[in-house]
Amino acid sequence: MPAAPQEVRIDGRRLRLTNLDKVMYPATGTTKGEVIDYLTRIAPAMLPHLDGRPVTRIRWPDGTGEGSFFAKHLEAGAPSWVARRPIEHSTGAKDYPLVDGIPALVYLAQVASIELHVPQWRFDPDGARGNPDRLVLDLDPGPGAGLAECAEVARWARAILTDLGMDPLPVTSGSKGIHLYAPLDGSRTSEQISAFAKELARALEADHPDLVVSQMSKAARPDKVFLDWSQNNGKKTTIAPYSLRGRERPTVAAPRTWAELADPDLRHLLFDEVLARVAADGDLLAPLAPTDAGPLRSYIAKRSAAKTPEPVPDSPAGAASPGASRFVIQEHHARRLHYDLRLERDGVLVSWAVPRGIPESASTNHLAVMTEPHPMEYLDFAGDIPAGEYGAGSMSIWDTGTFELEKWRDDEVIFTATGRGDGPLGSVRLALIRTSGQGEKSQWLLHRMKTDAATPKTPPAPPSAPRPMLATNSTPSLARLAADRWGGWVEFKWDGVRALGVWDGARLHLRARSGTDITARYPELTADPGLGSAPCVIDGEIVALDERNRPSFPLLQHRMHLTKPAEIQREATRIPVQYLLFDVLEVDGTDASSLPLAQRRELLERIAADTTDTIVLPPVADDVDDALATAEKLGLEGLVVKDPSSPYRRGERSEQWLKVKLTLMQEVVIGGIRPGKGDRSGAIGSLLMGVPTDNGLHYVGRVGSGFSDATLARLDAALTPLRTEENPFVDVGRAEASDALWVKPELVGEVEYAEATPNGTLRHARWRGLRPDKTPSEVRPGG
Repeated sequence: MPAAPQEVRIDGRRLRLTNLDKVMYPATGTTKGEVIDYLTRIAPAMLPHLDGRPVTRIRWPDGTGEGSFFAKHLEAGAPSWVARRPIEHSTGAKDYPLVDGIPALVYLAQVASIELHVPQWRFDPDGARGNPDRLVLDLDPGPGAGLAECAEVARWARAILTDLGMDPLPVTSGSKGIHLYAPLDGSRTSEQISAFAKELARALEADHPDLVVSQMSKAARPDKVFLDWSQNNGKKTTIAPYSLRGRERPTVAAPRTWAELADPDLRHLLFDEVLARVAADGDLLAPLAPTDAGPLRSYIAKRSAAKTPEPVPDSPAGAASPGASRFVIQEHHARRLHYDLRLERDGVLVSWAVPRGIPESASTNHLAVMTEPHPMEYLDFAGDIPAGEYGAGSMSIWDTGTFELEKWRDDEVIFTATGRGDGPLGSVRLALIRTSGQGEKSQWLLHRMKTDAATPKTPPAPPSAPRPMLATNSTPSLARLAADRWGGWVEFKWDGVRALGVWDGARLHLRARSGTDITARYPELTADPGLGSAPCVIDGEIVALDERNRPSFPLLQHRMHLTKPAEIQREATRIPVQYLLFDVLEVDGTDASSLPLAQRRELLERIAADTTDTIVLPPVADDVDDALATAEKLGLEGLVVKDPSSPYRRGERSEQWLKVKLTLMQEVVIGGIRPGKGDRSGAIGSLLMGVPTDNGLHYVGRVGSGFSDATLARLDAALTPLRTEENPFVDVGRAEASDALWVKPELVGEVEYAEATPNGTLRHARWRGLRPDKTPSEVRPGG
C-alpha cells in the first residue's frame, strides 16, 4: 500500500508530501523519501551554489527508469512561497524558480525534479541578470574516452588557468565527465567569458590534438574529450553542484580534490558517499559560493558605509537573535513622507514601507510595500540620509517596542505590537496580508484587527418564522458601473465567477448567479471549510490562481465547465481555486441583508475566523486611489466601491455599490461565427459579438484572438447545436455577414478590448471566456 500523504512544516513553510515510498532509482531501490532526505541534509553545502540563480529542471515523475521532461517555467500548482523571477523568451516571459531554502528544495523533489541546472550568473538585487560570477568548463568524454582522459585534460586546463591567476576546482558530473569551475569578479559579460572559454578550448586542442576537441560536431569526438566552452553562454545552464543525476543509480555532481583526479580508479560518487564527504570535509567548492549570500545582501548592495550614517554590516548573514521580538516604526521624510514598519525575524528586521502609517481603525486598510530586510542595528537608527543616497531624507523613530506573534506565513503576518510607554502606538493587533508579488516590492495591505471592538449586534429577528436558506431566496446583490469614484468602502473586483455559499453546518453548497448548483465542481471548497457550526448564506467570488498567485479568469475556464468527477479531480489538482468572501446574507436562519454593510462585515469576520486556506476573507480599504493603484499592479479588473451603510439588495443594482473598472472588458452575446482560414481552416476563425438593445441585438464587432485549441473545441461543441439560418443582429455589415454562420443568441462571453468606437464597436478585442453564469438579458453596454 502506498505511503499516506504527509503534511509537514519546514522552516515555517507547509508542504504536502506524497508517494514517499515511490522508487525513483529502480537499480538501487532509492525512494522519493530518500531523495528528499538527501536534499535536506546536503542543503547547507548546496544552497549557496543555487543562491540567486534561476533553476531549470529535468523531472522524472515515474522514476529514472521511465521518461523525463525538461521544465523551465514554474508549474501553476507550485506554492506561492516558492520564489521566482521572470526571464523573457520569444514566446513571452517565463517564471523560473529560485531555490532560497530547504522548503524549495523539498518542493522540487516532491514534483520529481531530480536534476537542477543553473547558469553561471545570478540575478542582481533589482531582479536583472547579472554578469557571470564563475567560469565553467565541461569536459565531456566521447566514445572510447572516460574519466581518466577527462582528468588529464582538466590538469592541462588547470595549468593555463593558474597562470592567469584563476584557481579552478573540479567536479565529477555524476553523468560522464568533469566540470571545472573558477570564480570570477563579475566585471565581464557572459559573451566575454564565453569567448575566453572558447579560446582556451582552442588552445588546448592545438596543444593536444590527439585528446582534446573544441568543436561541437559529435563526429569529431571518438576517443577524445570535448571541452564544452558554450556552458558560459548566458542562456545555457549546467548541472548544479551537489545535484542528483537522473541515471540508473543516484549519482551526484560531486566536488572533488585534485589529488582524487589522479586516482586511476576515479569514478562518480553516490549520494550517500557525498553526504559522508561533506560531513567530514565540508564544501570543497566553498571558494565559489557567493560571499554576499545572505538576507542583508540587497540592503548592503544599495548602501555605502562611507556615504550614509545608516548601519552597514560587513556580513550579509544577519545577526544572532536574542530571542526577543522587537519592532520599530520609523517616520521617513524621503521623496514622500511614509512610515517604515520593521519586525525582528531570523536575525534581521523584515521591513515594509507604509505610505499612510498604521491604520487608525479596523475599518481602514493601508497599502504596505515590502522592502529589503534591514540589519538589527536599525532598531534605534535616526538621522539624515544624504541627498543622492538610497532613501535620502530624514529618519526618526515614531515608536518602538515588542510584539507578540500569532502567525507568520509568506502571505500573512498577524501580531500584537506594544509600543513604548510614551509612544503614540499603544498596543494594537495588526495583520499584514500579501496581495501581489514576492519579496522586495511585493504589495501588502496593513489591517488593524477588531480585538477591542464591541461585539456586533445580533440581527433583529424577522416578524415571521426564519426563511429556509435556499439559493432561490438569495439572489446576489449587484453593482452599477461608476462614472465617478467616491470613497467609503473599497473592495477589489476579483477575476472569477460569483457564487452564493449555503452552509448547513456540515457542507458548503455553492450556487451560481443563475441558481445552478455548482457544488460538485469545486470539491476543495465544500468539505469542512471551517465556517463554524451555525448555518449561514454567504456571498463571494470563486477564483483560480495563476503561477503568480493572481486571479485568472482564463485559467478558471478550465474548471467552471467540468461535470465529470474524474476530470474535476484532475483539474482541481492542477488548477487550485479559492472562494473569496465579501458579504453575508443570513446567519443561523436570521436575515442579515437589511443590516448595514459595516455590521455585516463584522458578522462575516466572525464566520470566517477559522476557515481553511481555500476560503478567504480579503481585507477592505477606504482609500480609492491607493486601492486602485494596487489593483492596477495586480492586473485586476478594478474595484467595487460600496457605501458602508448599504443593505444587501437581492437581485438589484444599487447606486450604493459602484464598479470602478481598470481593464476595458465587455460581456457580449455570441450571434455568429466567421469560418477560419489557414491554420484554422475548418474551425472557428472569429466570433461575431452583440449587445442587446431595445431595438434588438446590436453588432459590436468580432473577436478572433485569445483562443486556445481547447477553447475552440469547447466553443464549437457549445455553438453547433445553436446554428440557425436567421441573422440575430439588427445592424451587422454586409462584409461581416457574407460568410457568417449564424447562431441563436443564447451564449454570453467576455472580451477585453483596447477602445470602443462612437458606434460601440470594440477594437482589438481578445477572448477571455464563456460566462455561463450570465444570461443575454443581463448583458449591457459598458458592463
